[in-house]
Amino acid sequence: MFYSDERLGLFIDGANLYATARGCGFDIDFRRLLRDFQSRGYLIRAYYYTALAEDLEVSTIRPLIDWLDYNGYTVVTKPIKEFTDTQGRRKVKGNLDIELAIDALELAEKLDHMVLFSGDGDFTPLVAAMQRRGVRVTVVSTVTTQPAMIADDLRRRADHFLDLAELAPRIGRDPAERVAREARRNAAIDAAPEV
Repeated sequence: MFYSDERLGLFIDGANLYATARGCGFDIDFRRLLRDFQSRGYLIRAYYYTALAEDLEVSTIRPLIDWLDYNGYTVVTKPIKEFTDTQGRRKVKGNLDIELAIDALELAEKLDHMVLFSGDGDFTPLVAAMQRRGVRVTVVSTVTTQPAMIADDLRRRADHFLDLAELAPRIGRDPAERVAREARRNAAIDAAPEV
């Protein structure tokens, strides 16, 4: 489904990809993901979209955002907004669907193939708009979870569907790597002088 001479654009809905990978039982190795798609064609741009908590210093996603920013990804963020709904419940909102859609449409004339990492059915009109501009669209999500992480209308609209579970051997993080990283972190904490 990929041609070696085509121009690719990756558009990653960060929260959706995280939930999908967790549902499939693995963590994404973003270095391997980038290399995998660079080997499939000429990668024009790899976007990663995520909402961030106001206090970036305590954000658990901050190290990932910094790493992506320095290692070939264009990171697009915006602050999470807190609000109270009509029943008085505190809610948070951090949706970057519009930003992703605008970036994709602006880049459309430079792409042959868009790879959308999301199962969100709200992207169905975007997929149709990209196709009208001559861009083939592959959607990456999964049907292996219950319920499936991809909206049926999005899967039907895409030119190709790639199940994230099938990509796990190519882009998944080695579980031993996490154990080793946690051991190094714990050793550093134990070796730190107490204040």
